[in-house]
Amino acid sequence: ADAAVSAAAAMVRVSLLDYGAGNVRSLKNALDRLGVEVEEVLRPEQIAAAQLLIFPGVGSFGNCMAVMQAKGFIEPLRAYVRADRPFLGICLGMQTLFEGSEESPGVEGLGLLPGVVGKFAFEEPLAVPQIGWNGISPQQESPMFTGLESGDAVYFVHSYRVAPTAALTPWTLCLSRYGETYVSGVSRGRVSAVQFHPEKSGAVGLRMLKGFLETALGMPPPPQSPSATGVFSSDYCKRIVACLDVRANDAGDLVVTKGDQYDVREKQGEVRNLGKPVELARRYYEEGADEITFLNITGFRECPLHDLPMLQVLSEASRHIFVPLAVGGGIRDMVDHRGVRSSALEVADAYFRAGADKVSIGTDAVEAARMFI
Repeated sequence: ADAAVSAAAAMVRVSLLDYGAGNVRSLKNALDRLGVEVEEVLRPEQIAAAQLLIFPGVGSFGNCMAVMQAKGFIEPLRAYVRADRPFLGICLGMQTLFEGSEESPGVEGLGLLPGVVGKFAFEEPLAVPQIGWNGISPQQESPMFTGLESGDAVYFVHSYRVAPTAALTPWTLCLSRYGETYVSGVSRGRVSAVQFHPEKSGAVGLRMLKGFLETALGMPPPPQSPSATGVFSSDYCKRIVACLDVRANDAGDLVVTKGDQYDVREKQGEVRNLGKPVELARRYYEEGADEITFLNITGFRECPLHDLPMLQVLSEASRHIFVPLAVGGGIRDMVDHRGVRSSALEVADAYFRAGADKVSIGTDAVEAARMFI
């Protein structure tokens, strides 16, 4: 039970290695949901002192390694993993365990696992990066797979993958397929890492995190399901995306609305109010939506960046919703009522740090990029 995780976690603090590149709010919220206290790693000595370390890497391989080198994280992290101490890498946090990556030629990884992370190599007409839900095929038993059933899927965002090799077989936790078969998880001893994002994979992902935490915290593992290993569907999946049009009504409150070509007013002249954004988003999530998209149809162009209402919506939604959150609308260069200018990149960055996993870029940004190129 989550209460058992909480009781054990009261004595052990999870150290989160956030090197400053991207949104880790979702992972913090997922750990909070499981009752775990989180400490952010800001200094190299915290890695050596950690009782349980989670590394949610995002961004590019080369930039990640450069930042970790500058912060003095690399050698303490190597020593921690080599000592077989409780560790979970997520996404780029898995890829950095290898010798290097084709994404950043000449940049050394941690070199703890054999091989180089490569580009997807297939001829199928599939988009890269892979962004979406995919199945996994477990290759060894793991508490992370307790309760996993055929058809369960997890959320991926990546352009590079780890190819299966004989040298990596002892470490291979699970495989997935996207145009080709690749390694989507590794595990040996108390060290595990996955290519997907359990914190954005709904109830399935939360169970995986719970299973890892229980084992890492020394709790007896639950009985393995007979289906915990074997061949599952490992192809990409169809998904249900709930899109909520959000705007301010005449009283200044944010509401979800719908209309014909943005004509969202009732005959009486009031903005059509279908409910509050976070409440409706939680309802869609609880009823099975695989992704929630907030479409800002107001813009809030004169609002200071740090006061953008959508930031509050994302922050609150990410505390309760553990599938990808996307936001669109209003992501452009802006000047607030005080004359303070914020670039589209700064606006997007604020959305990411508030809890967004994806941003939708509108026509203006596309045209500006085309002119620049």
